[in-house]
Amino acid sequence: MAIGFKIHPRARTVEPATVDKFKAIAVANISDSMNRMGHGGPRLRPLHAGGVMAGVALTVRTRPGDNLMVHAALNRAKAGDVLVVDAGGDLTNAIVGELMLSHAQQVGVAGVVVNGAVRDYGWIRSGAFPVYAAGVTHRGPYKNGPGEVNATIAIDGMVIEPGDLIVGDDDGFVCVPFDQAEAVFAAADAKQQGEAKTMAAIQAGTVDRSWVERALAEAGCEGV
Repeated sequence: MAIGFKIHPRARTVEPATVDKFKAIAVANISDSMNRMGHGGPRLRPLHAGGVMAGVALTVRTRPGDNLMVHAALNRAKAGDVLVVDAGGDLTNAIVGELMLSHAQQVGVAGVVVNGAVRDYGWIRSGAFPVYAAGVTHRGPYKNGPGEVNATIAIDGMVIEPGDLIVGDDDGFVCVPFDQAEAVFAAADAKQQGEAKTMAAIQAGTVDRSWVERALAEAGCEGV
């Protein structure tokens, strides 16, 4: 048995219609609707020119500095997948660069997330193809393995199962568990609509800020 060196099947995927619905929802509203408990860590930032990422998690766990299993995942990627790579957060070697990212884009991958480093930053930042990573380095990867494709991974405590929903924007990215997608969408959509009403009141000069004073009084703030 090759423990830690295996390509697993992906048994489930979020439906394309569900993915499309989430494209209109801000990551902050999704996060708030999950009680702010799901996050990919503040180090993993969007490096591309901007835009929304939404798709189905194709997960990779690899040893730091090695991308053999990332190549294996790319050979199995389907249109609409988001390649999510846990490389241990190590920034010594880049896991992907322009060539691999170009191939991912060509086969329809919806975005790439790397808990580690990338290279060819100039190419990444000039384009709209979504790339999230913890850092940038010119030093290239090794290609020896081991690693796993379609394994459960965790990035800064956020557990990601293959087939989960991954959504990203300028604030970062979040994982919505497969079996919670519809409930999270309903909550996040309601929150987003509520924020739209608040913004309209702000612009009209009619926003109600009385809740602040009530919160201060209830907390026992002196001088309220």
